[in-house]
Amino acid sequence: MKVSHWFVAITALFVTALLTSNIIAVKLFFIPGVVLPWSGEPVVLPAGVIIFPVSYIFGDVLTEVYGYRMARRVIWLGFLCNLLMVLAIWTGQLLPPAPFWDAQPAYERILGFTPRLLVASFAAYLAGEFANAIVLARMKVLTQGRWLWSRTIGSTLVGQGLDSLVFVTLAFAGIMPSVEALASTILTQWLTKTVYEAAVTPVTYVIVTLLKRIEGIDVYDRETNFNPLALGE
Repeated sequence: MKVSHWFVAITALFVTALLTSNIIAVKLFFIPGVVLPWSGEPVVLPAGVIIFPVSYIFGDVLTEVYGYRMARRVIWLGFLCNLLMVLAIWTGQLLPPAPFWDAQPAYERILGFTPRLLVASFAAYLAGEFANAIVLARMKVLTQGRWLWSRTIGSTLVGQGLDSLVFVTLAFAGIMPSVEALASTILTQWLTKTVYEAAVTPVTYVIVTLLKRIEGIDVYDRETNFNPLALGE
């Protein structure tokens, strides 16, 4: 398939949303006046939730318009870009600070990564993004291209659910005070991200419809190899 400038633009937006969310996720915020119905505690979320679901939106667009094969390549590209960013930040942290520069502790506090969080982040990204793309591609064939909303929301429920489950479990199991607190965090993130994408479904419709008309393509993955590692197919 010939790569168009539209495909490049969607890919760039996907990767930008991914990298930005990982950088700003270090900040935690709460929603004033909103509490968890099962615990009464305030809703606390990482700032990354304001942009991370956007990567799923563009992931849906890539799969819906260009097919799973192209989406698979973009998912791995996002993984490699994220790895490059982490290596660059880590290298910058190791460089000896200038004598007059007193922000080394702030740099390490905000941009530093622990190995456990890195493993959790990378594993959650791959599990969530591939699950999202595979579910959407298979649902498109099953629905014969109808009811786009069912595919975007259905794939998000699975993808974001896996992402939240894998990340929170790997990153915080044994650290949070109880299994209930762990489950509460997973559920809160999953519901927030899913509601986010459901709310912007009309925007997804507009982008998908526009791209299909401009590009003149609408790929159906009827005989696709869904192996995430089959990059050559």
